[in-house]
Amino acid sequence: MVDIKKSLRYHFVGIGGIGMSALAQITKSQGHFVGGSDRRNDNRQTPEVFHKLESQGIRLFPQDGTGVDKKTDFIVISSAVEEDNPDLKIAMQQNIQIIRRSDLLGRLFNNKHGIAIGGSNGKTTVCAMTSWILDKAGHDPTVVGGGYVINFITDKSLGNSKCGRSETVVIEADESDGSLIKYTPKVSVITNISRDHKTVEELGELFSKFAENTSDTVIINESCFPSIKINNSAKKVITFGEDSESDVSASQISCNPFSSRFKVKDTDFEINVPGLYNVYNALAAIAVAQTEGVSDMEIRNALKTFKGTRRRMEVVGEAKGIKVIDDYAHNPRKIQVAIDTVRLISERLIVVFQPHGFGPTEFMRDELISAFTGKLLPTDTLLMPEIYYAGGTAEKRISSNDIIKELKSRDINAVFVPVRDDIVAEVKQRAVPHDSVLVMGARDDSLTDLCHAILNGL
Repeated sequence: MVDIKKSLRYHFVGIGGIGMSALAQITKSQGHFVGGSDRRNDNRQTPEVFHKLESQGIRLFPQDGTGVDKKTDFIVISSAVEEDNPDLKIAMQQNIQIIRRSDLLGRLFNNKHGIAIGGSNGKTTVCAMTSWILDKAGHDPTVVGGGYVINFITDKSLGNSKCGRSETVVIEADESDGSLIKYTPKVSVITNISRDHKTVEELGELFSKFAENTSDTVIINESCFPSIKINNSAKKVITFGEDSESDVSASQISCNPFSSRFKVKDTDFEINVPGLYNVYNALAAIAVAQTEGVSDMEIRNALKTFKGTRRRMEVVGEAKGIKVIDDYAHNPRKIQVAIDTVRLISERLIVVFQPHGFGPTEFMRDELISAFTGKLLPTDTLLMPEIYYAGGTAEKRISSNDIIKELKSRDINAVFVPVRDDIVAEVKQRAVPHDSVLVMGARDDSLTDLCHAILNGL
């Protein structure tokens, strides 16, 4: 997929992150030397991630600058890397070229047959579904995703990337840092738009530019049109959604707790992932696949075998009649949908929500309060640890307890748990048979470890 003239040396800072590890694996598969560092590895967190990276020949270093030297061609950073990071400081001292992850991804993606999946919600699942359909249909795409696709997980592969031999490249395009406008896709998808990191108005402008950068086909949720401007009439625009007037719409929808059936025109589809929202995710993936020339029967067969993505409504296990569910939900809309989905299997919920980042939490404070107020019943319990802090210079103007206090004033059974490890005991004390424990939060794979700890503690 990538044209390599010589082997280069790359050092990824924060290599264990979903996006960084995906790109690191692709870079390694193209014949380059790849190393990296991560504070979670230094702290012995999420060991499976780092074991799999090492099994692919990726070298891990402490995040103290020792992994960077004059032989390093590029140091790769994300927007989350602080200016005082030891690896970054050494790179600057030695005049090593610094490249942002989004720019490196752009080098791999642009000028290829690129398919970019964007949107406030659902882009990870749509990217995963699309990649799986194309792979099953023999298109052999390269994939750089934002989640661990269960179908792609092996003893060595994390499942968030795949190095294919064709010119087709499927990526998840991130709107949170505005980097999606760096890409020039042949086909783009806009799943939906809702307030998350940015206002709806700001996101509308961003996705309009994303659509404008698309050369061939824009696939867009019908509901997004009021916020999106597509000025180039030469582009093909395909709509999907619940409106029967959409180009790709579903009828005869039947949703069970962990699967759904629906019809698109004359073809019956079945997906074995939960929630009505996944029906609409599937519609977006169907639209992409049809654009790529995949037959409806091939799409149908692939979707039926799609196993989902880690931390997307993933049932970690069940003990004493209590299910523990792991989900990536972090913005108000995702939280509402996640609670609604789990409510299908349990009347009483224990919700654990890990806010991520002081800035985003402050930005979404009122909407988070409204989401929990609108969805939690008097019999439910909300447990919230302190805001996850990844380091840097964030202004800590808000605490999880500020949200908890407001929810309590609204008669929500909400509990602030300053030390996250104490949540295990809190759940054990409160959970009874037929309850579901829903653990939510973004960009923190250690929440999966918390799920297992809760399960083992019941």
